[in-house]
Amino acid sequence: MGSLILCHDRHATHPYEITRIHCKIYTIEELCYYLCNNLYLIDYTIMNDQLCNWLEEELGLATLAGNLRDVIRLHGSVEKFVLTILKSSKIFREPEMIRIQNVLERLKNQKDIERQKYKGDNLLESGEIEEAILVYQAILNEEPDESVDPKFYGKIYAGLGAAYGRLFLYQESARMYDRAYQICEDKALLKPYLYASYKYMSLEEYHILLTKHDDYVEINSQMRQEMEDIKEHLQMEPSNIMLEKWKQQYRRSHI
Repeated sequence: MGSLILCHDRHATHPYEITRIHCKIYTIEELCYYLCNNLYLIDYTIMNDQLCNWLEEELGLATLAGNLRDVIRLHGSVEKFVLTILKSSKIFREPEMIRIQNVLERLKNQKDIERQKYKGDNLLESGEIEEAILVYQAILNEEPDESVDPKFYGKIYAGLGAAYGRLFLYQESARMYDRAYQICEDKALLKPYLYASYKYMSLEEYHILLTKHDDYVEINSQMRQEMEDIKEHLQMEPSNIMLEKWKQQYRRSHI
């Protein structure tokens, strides 16, 4: 059963505007919601006296405002500033606060473009596939950032390959994995590329593809062996489950 969260009853007469996205905020809950859903985009612009004044004057949160001014005065980090707000609100339980803190720590020294990729990776991992694709595509649509390793973009293509694969768009998936391999030259990318290719190509097309790279035949053999191992495991598993059920029934009948 979920726990109840007691919201603050103060509602600002004059909203605070997040200029970066033109978002108007009226409550501490809305501020925390914005922060938690934009951890990947938060930067030093959130640390300002205007926000401190708004919290004090509009929401009556004088203690929080004072603590935030101390962070600014002592040249504290953006991460500390954000965590001070989130902890003060008492909206989030400890496990969620630990997760947020870990994300902020990971993002601390990353460039904006790296933060964007991290956002895409997390969306992909959490099953928000379409949203992850939009983030990856946005990175590729921008001018190339020469401050990052060229292989960074290969990893973006690999992320798109994984995302399209989860949507069963295997031809697009194969195309993205192929681009990723051309950039990164990482043989680990050949396996998902071949798998995606196998899923959308005819058998004849796939066999022709295997002749185009020295490593393709070996990797294909590895994949076939892995599939055989999985099939064998699936055939054995039902009998093991049934055996365990018989054991449990036997034990209950002899208590």
